[in-house]
Amino acid sequence: MAGNPLRGAGYLLRGAGMLNTPGLRTFVLIPLLVNIILFAGAIWLLIDQFDVWVAYWMNQLPGWMSFLDWLLWPMFAGLVLILVYYSFNIVANFIAAPFNGLLAEKVELRLRGKVDSGDSWQELLRMIPLALGREIAKLRYYLPRFLLILVLTFIPGLNLLAPLLWFLFGAWMMAIQYCDYPMDNNRVSFGQMKLLLKSHRMTALGFGGLVQLGMLVPVLNLILMPTAVVGATIYWVEEYADQPDLQR
Repeated sequence: MAGNPLRGAGYLLRGAGMLNTPGLRTFVLIPLLVNIILFAGAIWLLIDQFDVWVAYWMNQLPGWMSFLDWLLWPMFAGLVLILVYYSFNIVANFIAAPFNGLLAEKVELRLRGKVDSGDSWQELLRMIPLALGREIAKLRYYLPRFLLILVLTFIPGLNLLAPLLWFLFGAWMMAIQYCDYPMDNNRVSFGQMKLLLKSHRMTALGFGGLVQLGMLVPVLNLILMPTAVVGATIYWVEEYADQPDLQR
């Protein structure tokens, strides 16, 4: 596969270095607040409901399988964590999508010297329906693949591959999620965006993989959303923006 995972990971680190850039701080703040509120909610929900959810799934098992409780409990516990993790990521990105698009626009303006298109809040209102429509397109792409890996997780033998599949899937979806903001701003279609990322898949996986690992680190995960948006915009500008064959 083409690409360089270290280069991809480097874009995220460079994004972190730009967070405190004058002129970007205001646009970093709102995605940051969305992330803090929703991840705090996720942690509270896990603490409050974790045992209830795991017990519910354990109770669905027939009595003759009770001797496997020691094996199935960690499997169901892992399933609860995966479902909460991915669900809250979807909700956070859906709510913050217009703000992330605006942040990506400001970063690209700074990197490429494009002319600003006008008042920021007018831009935000213009972007809301477009951004939400794009999030729905990502969700339609994401859900069938999520459900397929979820089914494979419960198939003996194949479930040995589940941790690797979850990581690769998560890395790919993180690359799609965040690279979509600058590409959508430049009228690159969802299908074309996927082709661009696939053309250097290892770079995309390096970027998305580091985003996913960062999401698992407490406190660090709170700033990952704006960091990933900025990093993905640098990625877009340096890897794809000047390709002459892009149809916009």
